[in-house]
Amino acid sequence: MTSIEQAGQRALHTVEKLGLALIAIATVVAIGQEVMVMVENLTVRLADLLLLFIYLEVLAMAGIYLKSGEMPVRLPLYIAIVALARYIVLDVKAMGSVELLAVSGAILIIALAILAIRFGHVRFPYAGASTNDQDQR
Repeated sequence: MTSIEQAGQRALHTVEKLGLALIAIATVVAIGQEVMVMVENLTVRLADLLLLFIYLEVLAMAGIYLKSGEMPVRLPLYIAIVALARYIVLDVKAMGSVELLAVSGAILIIALAILAIRFGHVRFPYAGASTNDQDQR
């Protein structure tokens, strides 16, 4: 590998780490803002808790990626399920039955995709994968 290629790889790695740090900092700020809103309103709603859960999953995803250099594909799928559930909780009164079925169907499809991915990892492990699947979720 030439020195130019090595410098390019180091630069990309540095930008990647900076991007992850920025995501982590922005997520921590967002958590703080959400907590401040709950304190100001003197109430905690299910939608607030789900949003905090989404933020924690984003932090976990960034942490796993920093530690291992790999991102389990299931993590963003979990976040998507929680985001759709939060959408239902927030807008259930304004939703029509077709829209509610569509969002619920999307959650079901994502859940089935997670099951298929998990089954594939267990039944057909790929080379270099640990026997104790890194993503225990």
